[in-house]
Amino acid sequence: MTLLEQMTVLGQKAKAASRALAQLTASDKNRVLLAMAEAIEASRPAIQGANAIDMENGAKAGLSAAMLDRLNLNDKRVAAIATGLREVAALPDPTGKLLDERLRPNGLKLRKVSVPIGVIVIIYESRPNVTADAASLCFKSGNATILRGGKEAIYSNQAIARIMLDAAVKTLPGFPVDAIQVVPTTDREAIPALLSLTQYVDLCMPRGGESLIRAVTECSKVPVIKHYKGVCHTYVDREADLKMAEEIAFNAKCQRPAVCNAMETLLIDSPVAAKFLPAIAAAMAKHGVEFRCDEISESILAAAPGLDRSMIKRARDTDFFTEYNDYILNLRVVDGVGQAIDHIATYGSAHSDAIVTGNETTAQRFLAEIDSATVYWNASTRFTDGGEFGMGAEIGISTDKIGARGPMGLDELTSYKWIGIGTGQVRA
Repeated sequence: MTLLEQMTVLGQKAKAASRALAQLTASDKNRVLLAMAEAIEASRPAIQGANAIDMENGAKAGLSAAMLDRLNLNDKRVAAIATGLREVAALPDPTGKLLDERLRPNGLKLRKVSVPIGVIVIIYESRPNVTADAASLCFKSGNATILRGGKEAIYSNQAIARIMLDAAVKTLPGFPVDAIQVVPTTDREAIPALLSLTQYVDLCMPRGGESLIRAVTECSKVPVIKHYKGVCHTYVDREADLKMAEEIAFNAKCQRPAVCNAMETLLIDSPVAAKFLPAIAAAMAKHGVEFRCDEISESILAAAPGLDRSMIKRARDTDFFTEYNDYILNLRVVDGVGQAIDHIATYGSAHSDAIVTGNETTAQRFLAEIDSATVYWNASTRFTDGGEFGMGAEIGISTDKIGARGPMGLDELTSYKWIGIGTGQVRA
């Protein structure tokens, strides 16, 4: 079989499975999800065994420490996969909701009802937990899903999907086994082949670096929901609680630098720069953060005691457009909130941006003028996540303005249809 033929078979099976999924009750779906969670926990050694192969191959391939961290499935992360499945089971079923209802003068009743999208292709890199997150959310919302992870996580992804499917089949006789499929090849040409199948595939959601997402968007013939990159900012205002600001900035950069909601640029208001910059730099330096500085921040850090001067570099203009996914941070001193807003408008990616200030008027201006999917006042950008928003496991984040925007959960995986109920009405 050619690659296109292989992908066509996947699409055909997924389309058939999506029709079967639409017949499942909320109770059926929840039972399956809970069984999947138990199976993940019981199969932790098998999952970690598969993950160990991926980790070894990733190290040999030269993946960065941050990317290896994204790939690693330690005990805590396997437990988190199971927890995520249970959280999805606990959420209300997003399908069958009455969204609108109206009665026309001629007696025709119209109802707008939420329905599954159909077949969703998820393309992602590195993080094998996405396999469970995406599959569970698509399943709960009645969608069949075709998963195409990166080659660096192929063994982990296949193991997780297999365990979930086995649990589903044991729990629910007649479960449509093609509701969750993993693309069996790492050939890159599988992606354009799969995304050409407009008669079978309804939506694509790529998750990963900018180059992956742009490549997917450019080749896809089906609709794509995406964000290109996460160039996220934190602005520390002159009226900020500097201790709070330090904790927020440290969390935003250092907790997990390889994720899309990690901070890439720290903006500091000029009146507090000389006090704040040495403190935050000292804290981040313990994690090996490299600083890309504008002229003012460079001069402040150069005079700060105890910092490794080799980790302080002058920023180029292109650096401020860059999503590093690593322990690298841009620094810029600005003169007030207006200049911070202008900087974000110029260099930002409309993902997640934060202000730290005690002045509500300043904060409200920032919240109103920053045109990003998620904007924070006195909180870390790291909260831009479906789980942290109470949506259960995360399916993705969108910076689009049409359709879903920001963290996406179950409701964002549904469409709707109009149902007309008449008594013989005809249009005059």
